[in-house]
Amino acid sequence: MAKTVIDVLEERGFVEQITDTGMREAAAAQTIKCYVGFDPTARSLHLGHVIPVMGLAHFQRMGHIPIALVGGGTGMIGDPSGKTVERQLLSKDDVEENARRLRDQLSKFFSFDGPHAALLLNNAEWLMPLKLVDFLRDIGKHFSVNSMIAKESVRWRLEERGQGISFTEFTYMLLQAYDFYYLHKHYGCTAQAGGKDQWGNITAGIDLIRRMSGGTAHGLTFPLLTTASGV
Repeated sequence: MAKTVIDVLEERGFVEQITDTGMREAAAAQTIKCYVGFDPTARSLHLGHVIPVMGLAHFQRMGHIPIALVGGGTGMIGDPSGKTVERQLLSKDDVEENARRLRDQLSKFFSFDGPHAALLLNNAEWLMPLKLVDFLRDIGKHFSVNSMIAKESVRWRLEERGQGISFTEFTYMLLQAYDFYYLHKHYGCTAQAGGKDQWGNITAGIDLIRRMSGGTAHGLTFPLLTTASGV
């Protein structure tokens, strides 16, 4: 049997976790659209982004379609994953400028031509127009606060007596899950990849897709690039 993109990623040490949803079989049988999100919290991609960028590039090399998602909307909130303190909220202008720069950088890693042309999207397009009451009614009802609190990054912050977590960052998981659902519905995206700190967000999106549309989606995480002390 020919190698799948999952086989190639495993051989190269890229796979930390993978959902038991039949992703390997899907990769062997069809063209997968897989997305990775990049929040524009800084002016540039950093060294830690190299692993997810390379992982997503392997999807394209193996005949699948990569979606690089710039988080112009989620960047306004800030992902608490992997953070010991609350992020400094950026202005809308800063996020937009950072998003523009990230788009320019990401465009160098993927081919945007041919049958497996990559997509470069910005979630500000669908997140910014959302109405709060509609979102809470239609999307929020599918999330259990118990399971959200159990997420490692949230639990860690709650246990840090001097830190805690704001409602703003606490709801980030809902936005990332909605991204996956939106991409699944409008672009046929069936897979999401990210750093291992994104596992909870990725599985939340898979669950939301199942609840909202009955669809099947997949997820995998990459190892994080850390210092010698594990930071």
